[in-house]
Amino acid sequence: MNFTSLLNALPGSVAQGVIWGVLAIGVYITYKVLDYSDMTVDGSMATGGAVAVILMLRGVNPYLALLAAMAAGMLAVLVTGLFHTVCGIPAILSGILTQLGLYSVNMRILGKSNQAISVDKFDLIVSLRYIPEAVLTGAIFCVVLIAVLYWFFGTEVGHSIRATGANPNMARAQGINTNTNKVLGLVLSNALVGLAGGLYAQYQGSADVNMGRGAIVIGLAAIIMSEVIFGRLFRNFALKLLAVVFGSILYFAIIALVLQLGLSTTDLKLFSALIGALFLAMPHVKARLFPQKTGGHKHA
Repeated sequence: MNFTSLLNALPGSVAQGVIWGVLAIGVYITYKVLDYSDMTVDGSMATGGAVAVILMLRGVNPYLALLAAMAAGMLAVLVTGLFHTVCGIPAILSGILTQLGLYSVNMRILGKSNQAISVDKFDLIVSLRYIPEAVLTGAIFCVVLIAVLYWFFGTEVGHSIRATGANPNMARAQGINTNTNKVLGLVLSNALVGLAGGLYAQYQGSADVNMGRGAIVIGLAAIIMSEVIFGRLFRNFALKLLAVVFGSILYFAIIALVLQLGLSTTDLKLFSALIGALFLAMPHVKARLFPQKTGGHKHA
């Protein structure tokens, strides 16, 4: 392994990590806060990227294009939420149905399977060509989002969403409309997913209908890695969100390391799935190997 090449690859991994960290924060809202398995993510990320690129190609300001990407993610998952709360379709199936439909929607938006956008012709917010600036910009986005989410989940609406995820029966007993809060949580989550799609499309210089494939696995892996590594250190909600970003960075650093070891890019998706499975299984394995001691009386 060439350590110089690895060191050269790490800044790019950090840049990808902070951008995907935005997505991982969105996944955290559904997976940990709302306790909802949202499969829309793979499709809504691509929708966000497609909307952002097409708007920029038509002369729209990149920041406004990102806002539109967030709105696209919100509208996409609104369908999932209505499928689940109004039609009674199970959470996973409602997300899969929406994700399936979004493939055609994304093709319609792009007009073809992918659409390139050049940093030479457009003033992109982040770009693969300027990695240090991309790292700084991505970090700023993450910090601002964490601060806003920390404030939001301290409000009455935020507490209602958290109560819906923690104990829906008790929440209903307190007069909380859990269906409404599920939809609100999903919309908030996929606004971040759409934003991540818009940022990542700018970073890589193109939007693709398949750019979100495996996004849910990466998001979940980042969350589990953050819990395994930082779980005992970061107890505060804002710090937990920050840990998710660190988990995302670590995930892409591992990918960079494995590529430097000679893994073929053809097998990258397979390895990504294996990493995701490893860290998703880690809490269960840890509990089996190191069971927590229950309280009891000591006998003399």
